[in-house]
Amino acid sequence: MNRIATTLLSSLVAITVANTAALADAANGEKLARRWCASCHVVAADQRQGNTQASPFSEMAKIPGLNAEKIALFLLVPHPPMPDMSLSRSEAADLAVFIEKQGK
Repeated sequence: MNRIATTLLSSLVAITVANTAALADAANGEKLARRWCASCHVVAADQRQGNTQASPFSEMAKIPGLNAEKIALFLLVPHPPMPDMSLSRSEAADLAVFIEKQGK
């Protein structure tokens, strides 16, 4: 029973994130990236360097099968070594769409 509930909850979160990502604002995502991510990641072409242990957004965005929905889900779950940024769903979607666009 617990496994079914977990699967249903995960599906609901994924659907919610996907719907939010469809309405995402890449310009706001860029602002968030420059504020929260630029100390470790190269977040845009005009940035000279980031931490050598963190992949540039342009490389991350080219990972096969990675899309804005998956990135947003990843951002919503705090995990080391990244700090807990306490992003809202819409902020995670905005940031995810911005990251996705860096691969184009």
